[in-house]
Amino acid sequence: MYFDETHEAFRASIRRFVDKEINPYMDEWEETTAPLHELFKKMGDLGFLGIRYDPKYGGQGLDYWYETVMLEEIGRIHGMGVSTAIAVQTNMATPAIAAFGSEYLKETYLKPAITGDMVTAIAVTEPDAGSDVFAIKSKAIKKNGYYVLNGSKTYITNGTQADYLTLLAKTSDEPGYHSFGLFVVPTNLPGFHVSKKLDKLGLRSSDTAELFFDNVKIPAENVIGDDREGFICQMKQFQHERFAVLPGTCVGVDNMIAMTVDYLRQRIVFGKPLITKQVLRHRLAGWLMRNEALRQLTYHIVKMKMEGLDATKEVSMGKYLAGQLISEVAGGCLQMYGGMGFMNETLISRYFRDARIMSIGGGADEVMLEIIARLEGF
Repeated sequence: MYFDETHEAFRASIRRFVDKEINPYMDEWEETTAPLHELFKKMGDLGFLGIRYDPKYGGQGLDYWYETVMLEEIGRIHGMGVSTAIAVQTNMATPAIAAFGSEYLKETYLKPAITGDMVTAIAVTEPDAGSDVFAIKSKAIKKNGYYVLNGSKTYITNGTQADYLTLLAKTSDEPGYHSFGLFVVPTNLPGFHVSKKLDKLGLRSSDTAELFFDNVKIPAENVIGDDREGFICQMKQFQHERFAVLPGTCVGVDNMIAMTVDYLRQRIVFGKPLITKQVLRHRLAGWLMRNEALRQLTYHIVKMKMEGLDATKEVSMGKYLAGQLISEVAGGCLQMYGGMGFMNETLISRYFRDARIMSIGGGADEVMLEIIARLEGF
């Protein structure tokens, strides 16, 4: 209904890549970190990192349905760390450059991100400013043809490996939303420091960093758009970011349910397979029902995007539902595994740890509800 033969051929190519180049190494990468330069170069060579971007910059020039296929297939990765790192590259750090950046920025930074020659990260969150983006304190003050950046960022996915950051900073002390700039910040500039690699509960196959900026001189041509409209550009970018988690969540939920059903068929308790217990079957069926509702909302959002409509409310609803559902399913499936679910050797334990970020990262559940309420006028 939604995908034709060309979509499915594209899906098969991504699935083969995931099965060959990612899943066999996930256990190792959980202990270390996925080597993003090596991985992204392979993905870039196959055209997986610029699906919707202009072919002029190495993209495929395809539509949102093809992007949805890609996001669904990386949801089949055995853990959410690597899929998060990929989504940062494709849907978080580069959309603003593509939409608002100069020709110079597109050629110098967007193109190598699409080809996999550069790893990038989105740098917005600070120690005192998470979902409240307006509260950021990092400043980039224009002086002698440069912007001098001071401050810090935290919880930055891909932060230890990134070649450049798409970074939001204050550009003046004036009140209001028109006092922020969005910048491309190469990480080889003097004064940039990775303060530390952060130790996380989940997403352990991806690196997350705390970053520090000490009088970093950003070239004036590295401003994305107007140096007072960065906040507005970033708010628009958030919709790409929040949508990016929806297709993979649906696939992840399906995967958790499927592996749990297989386990329940084999696990004999009081003489019968656990799958014969009505309470468990009904719980699984309820999760499948809610996941299908989330999938249909996701596809509805894709149709809205294809029509050029504002899907802020629907994306916020989807983001909230995804966070709630995947955490509930991960916890519920782990419970059905019993003691085996508590062992790190089982994939369900990884899903349990990874899923928790969904209600926090990219806008907490409470922020999503506030956006929905505001858009409804109450």
